[in-house]
Amino acid sequence: MRAMGGDQVEEAVTTALAVLRAAADRDWGVRAGRLEWSCRRTAEHIASDLITYAGQLAGRAADRYVPFDIGFDECETPQDVLQVVGTAGALFAATVRTTPREVRAFHPYPFRSADREGFAAMAVTEVLVHTHDVAQGLGIAYEPSAALCADVLTRIFPHVRPEPGPDHWRTLLWATGRGELPGRAPLTDWHWSSNLVVPAERLTLQGVTPAAAADLCAGGTGGFVWIEDGPFQGTRDAAGMVVKGYEAGVHRPEWGMFVLVRQEDGRALGAIGFHGPPDEEGRAEVGYDLTASARGNGYATEALRALAALALAREDLTYLFATVDRANSASQGVVSRAGFTRVGTLDGDGEQYAYELRG
Repeated sequence: MRAMGGDQVEEAVTTALAVLRAAADRDWGVRAGRLEWSCRRTAEHIASDLITYAGQLAGRAADRYVPFDIGFDECETPQDVLQVVGTAGALFAATVRTTPREVRAFHPYPFRSADREGFAAMAVTEVLVHTHDVAQGLGIAYEPSAALCADVLTRIFPHVRPEPGPDHWRTLLWATGRGELPGRAPLTDWHWSSNLVVPAERLTLQGVTPAAAADLCAGGTGGFVWIEDGPFQGTRDAAGMVVKGYEAGVHRPEWGMFVLVRQEDGRALGAIGFHGPPDEEGRAEVGYDLTASARGNGYATEALRALAALALAREDLTYLFATVDRANSASQGVVSRAGFTRVGTLDGDGEQYAYELRG
């Protein structure tokens, strides 16, 4: 799986600077595309975002933005502003490369935090779309690589159905309210979505992005460091469900798949997740698996309790549903310890027990 990190940040910034520096002699006081900002103000915003994200990761900000800002009073020309963009990009790329994988820092939307990959994807998005805005204002051509756009879409736009073919740039422009796609209404309000992480006692439940899910389906690690016998086949099968949901445009990260990561060593042990968002009755089905060597330690019960508590706090969920094979006494113990009640058998065949947990 292609990583999302410092290399992608450098690629985005380098390409943007090459395009914008060629037009540095134009009037940067004009409006940047559809924005209310001028081209100069938009370029300043790119630099501010890059340095702010570097500050969040480097400072391990837990509950707010680090209270600092950069000024551009000393920037006399567009070339000066672009030098700041390049410097801020280099600082952020270095920060991403030196930040451990498990570190998360505050970002307000939508789940109150992001890891290094999430911040990298957000930063690249800011560079791409705002370079587009400036290029529009200056009347110059700009188009980033399809691979870079795909990196962003499959990390922080899991709710956006991908277009057939390689035209990821047009999809990203549409997803950020800047373009049109056949058969889709223009967006006036848009958002991104870093992966959701749910804390538990000994574990963290880390949301699986479409990029990670596709890699797991293909036999990869999904970007996780697994214990010796992982991932289990059930994890790969569940990842396939995530990919299908993403391709259909119905995937929602809060109702998706999570990998169980042990806090003491950062190793992945298994997966847990939903079969999709709640149905019209407010019911969501949950499933889980562990690698064989991780079983018998209470990890599945711990993960199910944590995920169930989060889900049942939502207004759109009435109850959770789970099915367990009649012969699988260990899994029956997991759901029972997590508070589920057996309510019957599935389809009356007696081979699977049905369990429910209500708020």
